Amino acid sequence: MRVQRKDNPVLGLIQKDHKQGLQGSYPAESLMFTPGQKREDMKRDQKGFSLIELLIVVAIILIIAAIAIPNLLRARMAANEASAVGSIRTINTSAVTYSSSWGVQFPGSLAAMAGAPGGVAVCGAAILIDPVLAAATAAATAKSGYFFTYVGATATPAVGGCTGFQTYTIVGQPATIGQSGQRGFYSDQSGVIRYTTDGSAPTVASPPLQ
Repeated sequence: MRVQRKDNPVLGLIQKDHKQGLQGSYPAESLMFTPGQKREDMKRDQKGFSLIELLIVVAIILIIAAIAIPNLLRARMAANEASAVGSIRTINTSAVTYSSSWGVQFPGSLAAMAGAPGGVAVCGAAILIDPVLAAATAAATAKSGYFFTYVGATATPAVGGCTGFQTYTIVGQPATIGQSGQRGFYSDQSGVIRYTTDGSAPTVASPPLQ
């Protein structure tokens, strides 16, 4: 027996719209994966660095640090040494100024050339050098990595309660040899600065700084 199929135009329109909606809203390949497979794909797309990649980055950082840190330390020591030489020159200049100001030749200590800024200059505190430099007499109170030892010799007669010395020596040494500085420095009333290369205290026999 032959059965005649009748097309339903309404149903056909709905089916056609449904197919077009599926094809327009979702890529064809997305219909081929389950929700679980989609989550796994998203996880793979969002993964971070692998352990090997992190180790490579750490190794590169360590190599750069190994190159940069010694250079930084040398630059710091060079800056400290330059500051120490400048401090000794300042002391030499201040000692000459003190001699001409108070008539007792050179001062008896670094403290005699210091004093409170803005105060009244006296022979025991002439306000010629920075108080920080005057206090840098030990490693614990070093200025820019160096401390200084000032010694006067052959006392002169007192003038107006002020005393002084005919000669003096000033020695600058690094607070930590090999870290805050490498060279030691020396000078006296001649103004010539001498040095040692091992951080020890130089003497008048040490080579002059060029």
